[in-house]
Amino acid sequence: MTTYHFIGIKGTGMSALAQILFDSGEKVQGSDVDKRFFTQQALEDKNIPILPFSKDNIKEGYTIIAGNAFPDDHIEIEEAKRLGCTFFRYHDFLGEWLKQFKSIAVTGAHGKTSTTGLLAHVLGETYPISYLIGDGTGSGHVDSSYFVFEACEYRRHFLSYEPDYAIMTNIDFDHPDYFTSIDDVFNAFQSMADRVKKGIVACGDDEQLQQIQAKVPVLYYGFGPTNDFQAQNVKETEHGTSFDVFVRNTYYDHFTIPMYGNHHVLNALSVIAICHYEGIKADDIKKLYTFQGVKRRFSEKKVANQVLIDDYAHHPKEISATIESAQKKYPGKEIVAIFQPHTFSRTKTFLQEFADSLSNADQVFLCDIFGSAREESGNLTIDDLQALIEGSEILDIDHTEVLQSYKDSVLVFMGAGDIQKFQRAYEETLKNGTVQKQ
Repeated sequence: MTTYHFIGIKGTGMSALAQILFDSGEKVQGSDVDKRFFTQQALEDKNIPILPFSKDNIKEGYTIIAGNAFPDDHIEIEEAKRLGCTFFRYHDFLGEWLKQFKSIAVTGAHGKTSTTGLLAHVLGETYPISYLIGDGTGSGHVDSSYFVFEACEYRRHFLSYEPDYAIMTNIDFDHPDYFTSIDDVFNAFQSMADRVKKGIVACGDDEQLQQIQAKVPVLYYGFGPTNDFQAQNVKETEHGTSFDVFVRNTYYDHFTIPMYGNHHVLNALSVIAICHYEGIKADDIKKLYTFQGVKRRFSEKKVANQVLIDDYAHHPKEISATIESAQKKYPGKEIVAIFQPHTFSRTKTFLQEFADSLSNADQVFLCDIFGSAREESGNLTIDDLQALIEGSEILDIDHTEVLQSYKDSVLVFMGAGDIQKFQRAYEETLKNGTVQKQ
């Protein structure tokens, strides 16, 4: 029996895949940097070893799975190749593993993690399933009826997969360090559509997705009357959002989700559509209502008289959607956005769009740009964004007590970098009873 060694096991996809293999009875270990990431708690709960990087971690006969962020000259990759170990990149291994199951890929520029989690929840309430969610959550089952997984478009990695079904939430320009234009992104999704074997569920309200050509049936969902699955009579309630679903203009059923915002209704519609297509009963699909959410997607807690929300939003459209959710869930409360841009290339490309989306909040605080491993610096600073947002302020991690003055407000911490450290610093300030400086 081989040992699966993950190089970069704390990555969101890598952590999830390691858990799936472990749950399936495989021997699993991995290596990564010392810095703590939110993904590693689940690995520790399963006693999956996490080692510091070292060529001594690699033994003859191991199967090596390397994260996409690590170059071929990484010490462990070089040692694996020297020893002749079976070697995969993350997306290539996943593409092979999922062939054992009836697979459903969830992809799109925005919403794929939440949708994957929602679909995994509904199917998992009825069947034994395996799933891989982009928040670092993974679960395997030897008798899985379905394999639900998040498929990322970055660097066209999702072209390593040949799923039975695909949910496509939207097509939008992002990852400007790789994609050159919206047309380039569309071509990647078209190539993905060509690889789907049985059917596609796509958002018909998305102009780009309307242009997708496929050899398999395409079911469209959305608010527009031309969609196969349409949401009508959407209402916000104290417990979430309720809506009626019409299938090809015929009333199907009434559903409630414990989230707020039109993007969540669309995510739920995609899940309803694929489940309906698979013959799952409406009463089982209604288990949407018991969904607890995924990590770092509108994760909220009450601290003193404030609501603190942690969200992965790092694109202007995601920021707008997150602020909309907060406004709908907490009508009448002041919404304070605390945002950390992720990557210099994305910040530069969408500078005005970031300013426009953040301006939907009542007050904006900005944190220094978080550069990715692919680009450590850029020729712009957070001051360039602040100049475009009237009344915005720069948040210093050593002086987060300024946030205390927003009493009875909703504080939304957003970003794909380490924005969580600002929230932790603020919570520490509250716990220690730090008085706001005058």
